[in-house]
Amino acid sequence: MKLQELEIFTVGTPPPGWGGRYWIFVKLTTACGIIGYGEVYAAAVGPAAMQAVINDVFARHMQGENPENIELMFRRAYSSGFTQRPDPTVMGAFSGLEIACWDILGKAHDRPVYALLGGLMNERVRSYTYLYPLPHHDLKDFWTSPEMHAESAAQMLKLGFTAVKFDPAGPYTIRGGHQPAMRDIERSVDICRAIRSAVGDRADLLFGTHGQFTTSGAIRLGRRLEEFDPLWFEEPIPPDNISEFARVAAAVRIPIATGERMTTKSEFAAALHAGVSILQPALGRSGGILESKKIAAIAEVYNAQIAPHLYAGPVEWAANIQLAANIPNHLLTETILTGGDFHLALIKHSIKWEDGFIHAPTAPGLGIEFDEDLARANPYQGAELHLQMQEEPCDYKGGNNFAGGAPPRES
Repeated sequence: MKLQELEIFTVGTPPPGWGGRYWIFVKLTTACGIIGYGEVYAAAVGPAAMQAVINDVFARHMQGENPENIELMFRRAYSSGFTQRPDPTVMGAFSGLEIACWDILGKAHDRPVYALLGGLMNERVRSYTYLYPLPHHDLKDFWTSPEMHAESAAQMLKLGFTAVKFDPAGPYTIRGGHQPAMRDIERSVDICRAIRSAVGDRADLLFGTHGQFTTSGAIRLGRRLEEFDPLWFEEPIPPDNISEFARVAAAVRIPIATGERMTTKSEFAAALHAGVSILQPALGRSGGILESKKIAAIAEVYNAQIAPHLYAGPVEWAANIQLAANIPNHLLTETILTGGDFHLALIKHSIKWEDGFIHAPTAPGLGIEFDEDLARANPYQGAELHLQMQEEPCDYKGGNNFAGGAPPRES
């Protein structure tokens, strides 16, 4: 087998836009006609520039190569231009292409990807979702409303989820870590209290922050949240100073989780050394499936667990599931609601979610059927980034109501 052709789909998401403004899918075809799909989760440059990066990585490091030679292609991309260090944009491009290689290999051998990684460990993969507004909720008011969060959590519990995530602690800005406003701390406490009251001991609380606080600010907030016993305190500080995670982990009695903005085993290993106990690789950025398998193996040595991250499309979700089905230290896999209406349509409902769990696929490769016609019918026409941080600083006087890096859109 030889990798021969690349096609890129940049797909715009319909309202409300859960999963970001657009998703970037890649299609690789071998000289013998086997097709594999992957997804690139990289958001630091615009979609046109990212397509150029993907094309360059493929032509320079992968075209004409046997898709089995993933180690070789990884080292080419990782070391390109005399870098030999994590580069989130280059490794994001490679990650999506690498996922497509595994899809090809699974199809060539008529086996799911997890069978090629060491076999099936988890027949059912426990999933979690963010809390999203219910149909009757106001899209602007939801993010600061304890009552709406509690109502959404209760509905997720009815569907079968045993863990829910939320992020009420204020804006994530380009300015780096900040001290949380007192009203943001109190709102976070109120929302935690409301959700815990709604779900009791039937679901874990996952508190997200998107790396927005200084070390001391994260500790102040984390200590206030301890009484609600969250399963994790996610990315409490920016990911560019890994050693500071150790100070937060030592001061707060909540497990620290991080990883959605990290790439390759070198960054994840540093996080483990700093006391992070739950790693959240996004496989469309982390280096791909094989690199994430290595990350999971390193985590085993630290008695740590893996919770693959998802705020993207269904092909990365499918890759996350293949890894989760294989590894012994899997904790949770992120899902957008019960799979996401547009997500599932793009893969023709080929992944099955039921009662809080995802069934490990049995079809070959990633186990999905990608709908190219639907992808082509929904091109992204804009120039914005998949997610964007806020430029304005935290508002300590007027209050904060931040709806995320890609605010929901009305139909």
